[in-house]
Amino acid sequence: MKKRPSRSYLLLSALLFFFFVTWSSSSSLLSIWLNQEVGLKTSETGIIFSVLSVSALFAQVCYGFIQDRLGLRKHLLWFITALLILSGPAYLLFSYLLSINILLGSAFGGLFIGLTFNGGIGVLESYTERVARQSTFEFGRARMWGSLGWAVATFFAGLLFNINPDLNFLVASCSGIIFFCLLLRLKVAAPASMEKLEIGAKKVSLTDALRLLTLPHFWALIFFVVGTCIYGVYDQQFPVYFSSQFPTLREGNAMFGYLNSFQVFLEAAGMFCAPWLVNRIGAKNGLIFAGMVMALRMIASGLVEGPLLISITKLLHAVELPILLVAIFKYNSLNFDKRLSSTIYLVGFACTSSIIGSVLSPLAGFSYEKFGFAQSYLIMGITVFCTTFISIFLLRSNQPSSEPSFLQQNAV
Repeated sequence: MKKRPSRSYLLLSALLFFFFVTWSSSSSLLSIWLNQEVGLKTSETGIIFSVLSVSALFAQVCYGFIQDRLGLRKHLLWFITALLILSGPAYLLFSYLLSINILLGSAFGGLFIGLTFNGGIGVLESYTERVARQSTFEFGRARMWGSLGWAVATFFAGLLFNINPDLNFLVASCSGIIFFCLLLRLKVAAPASMEKLEIGAKKVSLTDALRLLTLPHFWALIFFVVGTCIYGVYDQQFPVYFSSQFPTLREGNAMFGYLNSFQVFLEAAGMFCAPWLVNRIGAKNGLIFAGMVMALRMIASGLVEGPLLISITKLLHAVELPILLVAIFKYNSLNFDKRLSSTIYLVGFACTSSIIGSVLSPLAGFSYEKFGFAQSYLIMGITVFCTTFISIFLLRSNQPSSEPSFLQQNAV
């Protein structure tokens, strides 16, 4: 007899859906908003994304360790909920501060977006993955609803932007209120006994987290992420490039909304299928495959011309991201202490992405102005290909780790 979806799965799926609705409504057209409404140049926008990455970096380091200490308790999620509700007013203040001083506005906007979205999504994803391991559902099947939330919001974002950009910020705050109502209803059954059964009663210590830095295969994972996280830099100002392919910016804004929405619907389907594929080919091969698709997407973006072909290359994101997310969690679970799942994901993946983003964002902005988008995308794609190819020899295969006992004390 087929099992009914668990209450935790349904609520966590809904939380991911509305988190991404809030994020997409406020940020999917961020580079277009900064360029067309606020009037910033691409190099100035790059500075904002750099500050955003730095703030996300500190948030991810702290969030990861705190969430591992909390286990299945929701204290950190409540803090992020408050930020989601305040996202609409925060963006309006962001715009006002940018009109006064670019550095002041960048500091505020980067800090808020980094704490709320770039750092907050890692907390919600790692929390969902922790519950999934202790329940009967695949993380990818729940994360799929996050992609659907982004797609739904993005479908309307371009239209609302052309009417009044502030409408998107209103939608973001309303979605945050729904997130609050859903989190109130989320009660993970018997968290203490479930955690004790899987990972033992010993709490995570700072020493445990710092000991990760002594593991060669942790640094091998970092090296892989250094290459693949370039996709975030690629995506930052892609809307500006895409909208420039059309006769008017208004038409380009609307078409990007449709493209991004379609891409994320495909991404949601990929999230549903990714666990099956990664389970068949293994976590390491899943990471390598995702990295190669990512390199192909960026290189192709630099070679093709016209909105149709550029759109096709953008849609490859719907292949790479689901496999990357599912594979990274499975790889971490196989090779590291499960007690540190949030720390490893937020530091090893999200935090590394923020570091690289903070360095590359202003360089990318400068490169777009000096060499153009196409040439810049070629450079990014070749870099991702090289780091992914080297990672074939650095990442570990799918056997469980043979590291000292603190890493595998929870192995079953």
